[in-house]
Amino acid sequence: MAKSKTPASTIPPAPRRPSLALAKNDPWLVPYEPVLQRRLERLRARLAEIEQYHGSLSQYATAHQQLGLNHDASRGGYVYREWAPGAEALALIGDFNGWDRRANPLQRLDFGVWEVFLPDSEYLDRLAPGSRYKVHVVTAAGGKDRLPAALRRAVQDEQTKDFAAQVWRPAAPFVWTDQKFKIAAAVPEPLIYEAHVGMATEEGRVGTYREFAENILPRIAAAGYNVVQLMAIMEHPYYGSFGYHVANLFAASSRFGTPEDLKFLVNEAHRRGIAVLLDIVHSHAVKNEAEGLADFDGSGNLYFHKGARGNHPGWDSKLFDYGRPEVQQFLLSNLRYWLEEFHFDGFRFDGVTSMLYHHHGEGVAFVGYDNYFGPAADEDAILYLQLATTLAHEFKKGSLLIAEDMSGLPGLCRPIKEGGVGFDYRLAMGIPDFWIKLLKHTPDEHWPLGDLWHTLTNRRVGEKTIAYAESHDQALVGDKTLAHWLFDAGIYTHMQAHDPDPGAARALALHKLIRLLTLAAGGEGYLTFIGNEFGHPEWVDFPREGNNWSYHFARRQWSLADNPDLKFQQLGNFDKALVHLARARHLLAAGPATLLKHDEENKVLVFERGGLVFVVNLHVEKSLTDYRFWVTEEGKYRVVLSSDNRQFGGFDRPDESFEYETYEHQLSLYVPSRVALVLAMS
Repeated sequence: MAKSKTPASTIPPAPRRPSLALAKNDPWLVPYEPVLQRRLERLRARLAEIEQYHGSLSQYATAHQQLGLNHDASRGGYVYREWAPGAEALALIGDFNGWDRRANPLQRLDFGVWEVFLPDSEYLDRLAPGSRYKVHVVTAAGGKDRLPAALRRAVQDEQTKDFAAQVWRPAAPFVWTDQKFKIAAAVPEPLIYEAHVGMATEEGRVGTYREFAENILPRIAAAGYNVVQLMAIMEHPYYGSFGYHVANLFAASSRFGTPEDLKFLVNEAHRRGIAVLLDIVHSHAVKNEAEGLADFDGSGNLYFHKGARGNHPGWDSKLFDYGRPEVQQFLLSNLRYWLEEFHFDGFRFDGVTSMLYHHHGEGVAFVGYDNYFGPAADEDAILYLQLATTLAHEFKKGSLLIAEDMSGLPGLCRPIKEGGVGFDYRLAMGIPDFWIKLLKHTPDEHWPLGDLWHTLTNRRVGEKTIAYAESHDQALVGDKTLAHWLFDAGIYTHMQAHDPDPGAARALALHKLIRLLTLAAGGEGYLTFIGNEFGHPEWVDFPREGNNWSYHFARRQWSLADNPDLKFQQLGNFDKALVHLARARHLLAAGPATLLKHDEENKVLVFERGGLVFVVNLHVEKSLTDYRFWVTEEGKYRVVLSSDNRQFGGFDRPDESFEYETYEHQLSLYVPSRVALVLAMS
């Protein structure tokens, strides 16, 4: 009898060989490679279209040079343009024409753009520096005075609190002296100081760009940080929003000074070898119509999605329509503007998780790859982010791009050509959440070291992360900083350097250990928030009606860090020593940490990274004599950092001058309780 053949349909197909590096490096991504390929093909098609009509992506990102009020020397006057296809009429109004809505109407051009020309012969003196203006927009619902979409400067009237655009024409262009500053040389690994210019003074008021440059940059440099990440720079109507409800994307906030003052800050940072990142907000925008872009032309769908999709359910704000070419161009132009005009060295992209998914990450647990590549993914937003990272890296070589993402999207921080989205780093958002949860719910003696180590080291291979114990999120009123959780009321009563209070001693020790563990094992970069490095005693609460418009909590008390009689200085000393050690040893550029010993009984973790050995005793009371553990290299070791050093508020228990020698690949140490020792080969 002849053998029957197996029907072809029942023969399992041969495993498909992945072509993208992202899928080659992660077998779990192989089933989703078609999605990655479609994203890549869509990006290539969009880039080809842009290059065909605009020459290059960088040239495409020049909407700000066309929209708004720009002086055209070739035409001998100012040209004002606005994109408002749904509007019935527009008129430029301001001090220059007595706010007369009939004096300077705009004419409709192609593609929904409107224009008016103001010749120098008639308007140069009238459009004087400092004069204010708006655009009157007439829609089917009536007329409203609005702020131009691409204005470069907005100012607030002190009496009426009304915002208006302002003509800004400095007598002479700012002179940059940072031509020799190179990001890659200055930042081999990012040690980031997250800061807010307005709250950087000790006085109860709004600080300025110049004050920050002159008073705070020296502190940042001395502390060893090589990147400053500036919040709240893009103009926002409500100071207390921390800068995250942006209204005017092209305007540096006038609360802190002039555009030249911000340039001075960036230039001074570069002089000190510090890169400057802008905390950029393209994930949403303020819903205010008087100050922002909402319903600008009356269509309900210009810069933002129409209807419910255009409203963020948790942030009370508007959501951009990333699929609309004009919106893409507007946002890409915004990136170029900040890189070009103010010499920023990159961006921390706020709210990336919200952009990536239609559900914005709200109430979703990302437990499988289907969460990343299913129907919840916002393909328009992903295309925009790929365009954004491509533009930034092309326009400014070496620019740093950091994504605030809690979903863990595979490939977010891998190159475009591999199938990634193109970011350089993602924030390790799970680490601060873990520390706060631990301090709130778990007694010290029950800290699970296995969970702790997993949280610190659980990140995608090949995708770099910025580790942090706390950022501005943990410092806001309604929550408490790590220092506040640890010291509690003692942060006001037991902070004298020689105060023997056991609760304060415990808090001081753990504050140091938390930072060391986070920096040493948590990522390829590190971040702290302004003041938290020395355990700033209070949360952040901006002036508002609920606190009687007080600035008391919207400032930084530098005098505490400068006082040698206080524990605050001891905490700052430790942070400085830790950061300088990381820089000197290029610790964060080394591979991931290797666990050498996990001792749950004695609450000890021993690990190795970048040629350094970290020994951390988290036991509440047990000091360990002749504590033995295995190391990879035999030889002589010495202590290069001890958290128990007296200048850090410790008790000088280990002898830091002693030289330890291995025996059969083991070291034997005295490790006091709640102490970390860092060793290097002699």
